[in-house]
Amino acid sequence: MNRDKAIYWAATGLLSVMMLGSAGMYLFNNGQVTELFLALGYPAYLVIPLAILKILGVIAILSKQSKILKDLAYAGFMYDFLLAASAHINAGDGEFIPALAALFLLGASFFYDRKLHA
Repeated sequence: MNRDKAIYWAATGLLSVMMLGSAGMYLFNNGQVTELFLALGYPAYLVIPLAILKILGVIAILSKQSKILKDLAYAGFMYDFLLAASAHINAGDGEFIPALAALFLLGASFFYDRKLHA
């Protein structure tokens, strides 16, 4: 496996694990996540749809079926991470680092996806 492919799969794999873990937490620890969303100023009704979209986003990124869906998943995750980082910075709770780490992984995955599949 060449270097670019290894970086792509490492970044994409870690990103996928983060998103699936997050979706699982949203679904199975719903009460705590809902409290956090409310504390950050987001409505509670976003928790379940975000969990579902995170799962679908991982499927779209790992699938080779549709470039459009993959691009939409990358864009959706980018907005999710930027909004999460912004919300935590505004709340002053210091919990913005995971969102920035996810944004870095997303950027690496996107960049190397384009490089490998150009």
